Amino acid sequence: MATTADIRNGLVIEFNEDLYSIVEFQHVKPGKGPAFIRTKLKSLKNGRVISNTFDSGAKLEIARVERRKYQFLYKDDSCYHFMNTETFDQTFIPGDLINAPGFLKEGQEAEILFHADTETPLTCELPTYVELAITYTEPGMKGNTATNAMKNGVLETGANVRVPLFIEIGDVIRVDTRTGDYSERVKGQK
Repeated sequence: MATTADIRNGLVIEFNEDLYSIVEFQHVKPGKGPAFIRTKLKSLKNGRVISNTFDSGAKLEIARVERRKYQFLYKDDSCYHFMNTETFDQTFIPGDLINAPGFLKEGQEAEILFHADTETPLTCELPTYVELAITYTEPGMKGNTATNAMKNGVLETGANVRVPLFIEIGDVIRVDTRTGDYSERVKGQK
């Protein structure tokens, strides 16, 4: 058992018969009355974010979780197949546990969060930025690159991304997996 003094961002707790990750917290000491902790908790089952306040010194049940590096192998009809890069054990993850499945390509590394007591996967997170090649996009008009105009581009994984007009087929771009937005073109690769 832990108390609210142990709260930190990223900590996973058992709350209301579910596992929640602490997204943010704030210690509040009002002028009148006892101190309390205001938190935002993200459910690891459905991804919903809720707000909750804990009295200062309240007991919390901390869940033991482990983050492990896995390499993406392939996708079949029902799930995504990953391999542990240290033990070569394979695990199967349903698509709803992955934060950005449209940006997964074979051989790419991801971090899977496991509940240490039950060995069940909770979430699968891709790196913040991934580099992927453009397989199809409309040609840009010459001299039309001064504006912030965007066009559709198809990545090698099949995902669609809005890209600037100067991006061509074969260019490698960096994509933000949190938002799914184009970040920049990777220099020196084609």
